[in-house]
Amino acid sequence: MHTNYQNYIDGQFDTNQAEVLIDVINPADETLVARIPESSRAAVDAAVEAARRAQPAWARLPAIQRADYLRKIAAKIREHKAHLAALITREQGKILPLAEVEVAFTADYLDYTAEWARRLEGEVLTSDRVGESIFLLRKPIGVVAGVLPWNFPFFLIARKLAPALLTGNTIVIKPSEETPANAYEFAKLVAEIDLPAGVFNLVGGRGATVGAQLSAHEHVNLVTFTGSVATGRRIMAAAANNLTRVNLELGGKAPAIVLADADLDLAAKAIWDSRIINTGQVCNCTERVYVERGIADAFSEKIIARMAATRYGDPSRETGLDMGPLINRAAVDRIDGIVRKAETQGARTALGGHPAARARGYHYEPTVLLNCRHDMDVMRHEVFGPVLPIQVVDSLDEAVALANDSEYGLTSSVFTRDLNAAMRAVHALAFGETYINRESFEAMQGFHAGRRHSGIGGADGKHGLYAFMETQVVYLQHD
Repeated sequence: MHTNYQNYIDGQFDTNQAEVLIDVINPADETLVARIPESSRAAVDAAVEAARRAQPAWARLPAIQRADYLRKIAAKIREHKAHLAALITREQGKILPLAEVEVAFTADYLDYTAEWARRLEGEVLTSDRVGESIFLLRKPIGVVAGVLPWNFPFFLIARKLAPALLTGNTIVIKPSEETPANAYEFAKLVAEIDLPAGVFNLVGGRGATVGAQLSAHEHVNLVTFTGSVATGRRIMAAAANNLTRVNLELGGKAPAIVLADADLDLAAKAIWDSRIINTGQVCNCTERVYVERGIADAFSEKIIARMAATRYGDPSRETGLDMGPLINRAAVDRIDGIVRKAETQGARTALGGHPAARARGYHYEPTVLLNCRHDMDVMRHEVFGPVLPIQVVDSLDEAVALANDSEYGLTSSVFTRDLNAAMRAVHALAFGETYINRESFEAMQGFHAGRRHSGIGGADGKHGLYAFMETQVVYLQHD
């Protein structure tokens, strides 16, 4: 059984049948989950126009009232947690416990953002003139287009929608065509509350069509996107004609540095957690390891054992799994090509290294590559799958230099018992996030932002909220 979904525009589901439908496939067994519309240009225009009409009245509401709507959505999500998690597992392939965490975290994120309603602040500035006051106000930007990825599709709705709505913007969401069903179920929940029409809109379609139309739309004031560097560049190009603001969370090539004094059991567990979560399809995932020579063999033995024990399969039918499939066949082929090239460049496959021998689905074996060098493609380009390359280094300084020598700059991690070494690394690493002696997973009250090709702007916490606002300075001359 599959579901045919309809766009949600101006407070209503569009009952007109789209001319083109997109199949949504379960990556674990290749069965049909749903069909969504490939939205027409008219549908995209209608969604943007609905958001544009609704925005002034929405912005006039006190923030505390806007926050109440976020709490209502969070409550609806919690009521339907089991259904939403099972659907995410079917269409995206993540294991059910992780899907349940995603749903719960999404509800918590909406509630957390709502708590900022009484904490949005402007500034009073000192004037050079007698009898003048200067005020810096923060105001909503207008209409936001949220273009979503497929790896954490449900949570990313909240990461775009919650700060946009709380700060007085309206939004048009385009989910990934790989994993859109959960977004349409989200729209059903929104339809059950009294959110004003046009504040939230949802249109389906491919990035090359609908995503491009939203990015280039003259009445979209901010495009917030999570996904690949290549798509981020296309969004920037599309937005450039209208000088539309962009907020881009793009790829990563997260280094993990393991020093000689590290707790190797802790390091192996944390790096394993950070490599196989969501089958390695997370921008925060540890993508490369630099381990000091004196402990390289001992660490490699421990991480190979953990990767070898990784249980994978179809999360809709099997329990006790650590990871599910990759998102599609192209991902399997791409990752296998990366491993083959690493081998030709001199890496040794110590574990895995092949598509999994399963009758159906897009599965890849947990893989560890040894004898890696920094000039290998596998150490420089994002893998986005369960492949862990390891390079031996002779010092912290060497490891930091290699870590920083990357086009990416999102996440990094260090494993050491030496506080001085940890702080030296923190000050030297050129990454938006650094994790010390723990897995790579951010907090909603932090600020998730990258450097270099990992993105522009950021999300979460106070600084993430203000990314959805613009400033107005008022000069008030008085007696």
